[in-house]
Amino acid sequence: MNNIVKNSPAVLIILIAGLFWSFGPLVVRNIDDANSIAWQYLFFRGTAIFLVLNLYLFCSEGKKFLNNYYRVGLSGLIGGVCLGIGMIAFILSITTTTAAISMLMLAAMPFIASILAYIFLREKISFPTLTAISIAAIGVIFLAFDSKGEGTLFGLVNGLLSSLGFAGFTVTLRWRKNTPKFTTVAIAGIFCSIFALCVILLTNDNVFVSVKSSSLSALHGFLVCSGLILYSAKSKYLPAAELTLLSLTEVLGGIFWVWLPLFGINEVPTTNTLIGGAIISFSIIFYAYSSKRKMVRYS
Repeated sequence: MNNIVKNSPAVLIILIAGLFWSFGPLVVRNIDDANSIAWQYLFFRGTAIFLVLNLYLFCSEGKKFLNNYYRVGLSGLIGGVCLGIGMIAFILSITTTTAAISMLMLAAMPFIASILAYIFLREKISFPTLTAISIAAIGVIFLAFDSKGEGTLFGLVNGLLSSLGFAGFTVTLRWRKNTPKFTTVAIAGIFCSIFALCVILLTNDNVFVSVKSSSLSALHGFLVCSGLILYSAKSKYLPAAELTLLSLTEVLGGIFWVWLPLFGINEVPTTNTLIGGAIISFSIIFYAYSSKRKMVRYS
């Protein structure tokens, strides 16, 4: 019963984390010619994530937070690299294809995470979770109907790679629960920043871009960082498949914000996208309802 009670607020926190991430496509769409400065964007975003995380740790732990880097271990390093790769791939995807298609590929996270968690952690998937994932899969199929001719193969592949990277990060969070999770996120930020800087230098490009682009990159880093703090903090209460299923609020919000006329982007979703989004929403509601019934049953 105690575990079930703990899981209830964790579900809400993971949903909110997904909403933080969902503003990413909106921020990217406000960048002038984002496709041409993708690596500069990644450099500033990764740097912002690294700085914000370390500032957060310093405020909460003082100078002792530096000891976390000595305790991060193999799971933290692998998780940080996986998340860093996911961050890089997402920007390369969203800057070369529509938000709907990039979000579509992220919707594969629960399936990838469940497979990885079963292989490496032997985490079994409960029947309600499996049902919810199956329902979400139907929503993904509807979204896939709109992928033909709208995006490049490069964008699709990077979207899938982003999903794989984030799923891998989620599994490492579950691998060793005592690993300093926030430090793992900081490692992802600095990995992303250093990798982007190397690409910039190798291509003889300029590191610095306009103030607007740099500021938006840093803002995106702050949003990503805020969501990851929430996500990492509650990762120990839920299996990997459930974590990624609940974070699908990122997919729904990412499509919605760039469509909402208030923000002036107007990437209008098609009927299939709306149907797919509604089905994914239902899968999340179904999971939340099943969890509530389970909590009542054991109370």
